[in-house]
This record gives sequence, C-alpha cells and structure tokens, in this order.
Amino acid sequence: MNKKNNKKTLLALCLGAGLLASTQTHAFWFGSSGYTQTKYPIVLAHGMLGFDKLLGVDYWYAIPGALRRDGASVYVTEVSQLDTSEARGEQLLAQVEEIVAISGKPKVNLIGHSHGGPTIRYVAAVSPHLIASATSVGAPHKGSATADFIRQVPPGSAGETLLAGIVNGLGALINFLSGSSSTSPQNALGSLESLNSQGAAVFNTKFPQGVPSSACGEGAYSVNGVRYYSWSGTSPVTNLIDPSDLLLGASALTFNGAENDGLVGRCSSHLGKVIRDNYRMNHLDEVNQTLGLTSLFETNPVTVYRQHANRLKNDGL
Repeated sequence: MNKKNNKKTLLALCLGAGLLASTQTHAFWFGSSGYTQTKYPIVLAHGMLGFDKLLGVDYWYAIPGALRRDGASVYVTEVSQLDTSEARGEQLLAQVEEIVAISGKPKVNLIGHSHGGPTIRYVAAVSPHLIASATSVGAPHKGSATADFIRQVPPGSAGETLLAGIVNGLGALINFLSGSSSTSPQNALGSLESLNSQGAAVFNTKFPQGVPSSACGEGAYSVNGVRYYSWSGTSPVTNLIDPSDLLLGASALTFNGAENDGLVGRCSSHLGKVIRDNYRMNHLDEVNQTLGLTSLFETNPVTVYRQHANRLKNDGL
C-alpha cells in the first residue's frame, strides 16, 4: 500500500471503530446478551471477486451487524479481488496490523470465506503473534475441481488470454464499484494457480498449519498459538428463486459427483477443527448471499456465525 492508500484505510478503520463504539453504546442502553463478545476482534476476509460492500450490499450479508449487536468487535477487510494467496495475504496482513493498532487488542480472530481461507492462513503462518484464531468457510485448501477444469485451457493460448482478460475486467469493475482504495492490479491467472489442486499443494507445503495430512480428516487444532477451525456446505442448489444457484449448480458438475458447495469440495474445505462440512448451503449461502436467499431447511447462516463467535468466546478467544 502507498501512503495515500494507508491514510484511506486508516480513516476507514477509524470510522469503523466509531461505528462500533456507537453500536456498543446502543447495546448498553437497549440490552446485549454478550453472546458474541469475543476477547479479540473478529476480522472478515472475502473470497475471489469479493468486496466489503458493493452498491450498498454487504458481501457478508447481515453478518457483521448481527455479531456486533451481541457484543463482538467486527472489522470487514478488502483485498485484491484476484491475485495469489500470498499477495492477498500481504494486503490483509497490513490491514490486520492497523486493526491491532486501532483496537488496542494484541490479536484478532480471522474468518475467511472461499479464497479468503488461504489468505488468512498466510497471515496466521507469517505473523502468528497477531492471530488468536483462523476460521475458514467454504475454502479450497486442497484446490477446487472447478479451478482444475478451467486450468485445462492451454497456458499461453489465445483462449487463456481472452478468459483472463474477461475475469480481470470483472475484478476491476467490482473493485471500482466497491469504492476500494486498493490499486493492486487484478491477477486472474494468479488466482487460478492458487486455487487449483497443484497450486494449493505448493501453498500447503509452504504453509501447512492446520491442513489435514489425510485426504478428508481434520488438521491440527492449534499451531504456534493459533486455533484453527472450518465449516462448509454441500448443497449447490438451495433456493430456486436465487439466480446464483443456477451458476453454482452448473459449476458443481465439475466435481463428477463428489460432494461440494458448487465451487469447493467437502474434504478440501477441512482445516483444523471441522465444525461441520455438510451444511445445506452452497458457496454463496455460506456468506448469506444472495441477499439472504438461502435454504429454508437449514440453520440461517447468520446464526452459524453467531454460534461460532460464541464458540470463540468460550474458547477464550
């Protein structure tokens, strides 16, 4: 980040802290159960093509407010929509350092969705002294079959160039519409290399913390003082009036029958302590999108996040 962007980020975080203080004051007068009041702030990290807020709509739809109402200190971050796990991790680390300085707390609880999972793992691995816990939600820790399918496009071919250009353009548009202060270039091929099976294996060799050694087991619950958790879904289509379900239903076909959420396989989502890996949720339901159109036959995603904040609280985090 350059100095101008650092100032913008610092201002945004200060405003967030002010809003948080206002929320906590409201809770004092009108009642807060303290159910989600963790010891350390909760920091949310979005996935590929993600954002903090886009045209007034939160990526983490209704989740930060629900956590704050019962006592949690919550910060929503934004990194490059498209880039390698390491590059996104460096951007997130800079924001975590600012959050620690602003909040006065020595550590944070990271929660990352999709590509946000490897992103938070990078931060937890290189700066464990700043991280109390790292929780991944629907993240492809051992790669995604969808990314493997796309990687079949020959490297260096005209098709790859065209596809990368389209996706980079989409990333740039999301970056612009979200009002992001980040000036990092979009790197669709970097994202693809991070999210396919081969790239994930290379990343796991560098940063193995919390990753299961078996094909579908659990990883270490705690490494270097950082607690690791994960959860995910296995239902690509959950609400027929949600148009995104059609896309996820189509991408689910790349898994050849293996359980998945539309973009991430059940076993690939495992990290540390697996809370649950078969919610009736698809990849976007895991962040309560689109606009809360999730399954009527599953726990509301907002409730799942509240339960996890309470879990972190009970674990002294």
